[in-house]
Amino acid sequence: MAIMITDDCINCGACEPECPNNAIYEGGVEWTISDGTTIHEPYKIETGAVIGPNEDQEPVSDEFYYIVPDKCTECVGFHEEPQCAAVCPVDCCVPDPEREEAEAVLAARQQVLHA
Repeated sequence: MAIMITDDCINCGACEPECPNNAIYEGGVEWTISDGTTIHEPYKIETGAVIGPNEDQEPVSDEFYYIVPDKCTECVGFHEEPQCAAVCPVDCCVPDPEREEAEAVLAARQQVLHA
């Protein structure tokens, strides 16, 4: 499953530099699928939409840091555990119960994002 940031976030920013996929953004900041990845072609996101690699996407949250689920691999392929959760001082980086994914799915996403 992807990791999510709860509304307990204190906006400290400790999680953002730890993400190997650049999946974490400050609240209100637009994101792109190419940011921190090797994606250079149109990419199909979980909604079924196909987005351009450098096409700005709406922020997931305007209030606090957020994780883009299409870029989150729970650090599979990089670390033993999600690094955002490991460094979060208020434990607000938690598994998203609406996005349960097998480790094989996360590993496959990591391979696509960093081909």
